[in-house]
Amino acid sequence: MTELSMRVARLHGAGDVRLHSEDRPAPGSAGARFVEVTSVGVCGSDLHWFTEGGIGDAVLARPLVLGHEMAGVIRGGPDDGRRVAIDPAIPCGSCEPCREGYGNLCPNVVFAGHGSCDGGLRQFLTWPADRLHPLPDSLSDDDGALLEPLGVALHALDLAHLRMASTVAVVGCGPIGLLLVQLARRHGATRVLAAEPLPHRMAVAASFGAEPAEEAGVADVVFEVSGSDAAVDAALRLAKPGARVVLVGIPDGDRTSFSAGLARRKGLTLVMARRMGEVYPRAIDLAARGLVDLAPIVSDVFPLSAVTTALSTAAARTGLKVLIHPNAAGQNAAELTEVTGSAATTS
Repeated sequence: MTELSMRVARLHGAGDVRLHSEDRPAPGSAGARFVEVTSVGVCGSDLHWFTEGGIGDAVLARPLVLGHEMAGVIRGGPDDGRRVAIDPAIPCGSCEPCREGYGNLCPNVVFAGHGSCDGGLRQFLTWPADRLHPLPDSLSDDDGALLEPLGVALHALDLAHLRMASTVAVVGCGPIGLLLVQLARRHGATRVLAAEPLPHRMAVAASFGAEPAEEAGVADVVFEVSGSDAAVDAALRLAKPGARVVLVGIPDGDRTSFSAGLARRKGLTLVMARRMGEVYPRAIDLAARGLVDLAPIVSDVFPLSAVTTALSTAAARTGLKVLIHPNAAGQNAAELTEVTGSAATTS
């Protein structure tokens, strides 16, 4: 590797991630910043790409760099040395959803680690300055990467229209589900129920004040954060008549099935959550003030050279949030596949 090259992990097909040496991206225009990527979280959507070679109706069209939960340090320019959380979404700003304040629903959005836009599993990237959020000293780079799932949880909470002194159920206590447990309690829920088959995840939910969800028809609001049909059915059973059920999980195979009769008889409102709105400033404030605890969400940290192990560990769900440090010291350069020139990337 040369001073102008970098390590990159590219997904070539289901289960096939390869390390490459590629040219660093150009510093970019005046409206962009050159960023050293320090921490990347592995998300459930990354695992769809890794295990299935796609997600929903999006399929792998070329070797793709995954990773959209990102933090880094700006290198060079007027903001040199500033630590930032990286918003992975770049909405167009001109379509009707964008003009109405729904940038997360932008049909023209460019999203890191999805489609034609490479994500964070590389040492450096160039990103629009207005999508970089300064991190306070009280938050680590790993905290910065976790702000994206916290933002997703916060957006789901907004969609729930949660009222004070409500009962909330969370079905699926992975990282986003655990963040929702904390947010619901901070938002005035007097009782938070958790449904989770993995004992280690249920134990963390209990440490945040959740209790096992054993009664049917008791929750005013239910968050489904698994994506499986069984989880959706469990969410419908836990919901009171007239309750609101927010579907956050992404299903395998791009289809969700549930008992229509149960949902209809209860008169439930089902809401689909799509990523997040412009919530990074709120997420940063919550984390900086200690109103949510991010540290227990992290279970494993790997260097980029162990990317396949990291993704496989996340897919096995033996822990919680898996983080990858693209610039960790001591990575094995011998594992890299040399690539002439730079691969085609959006940013």
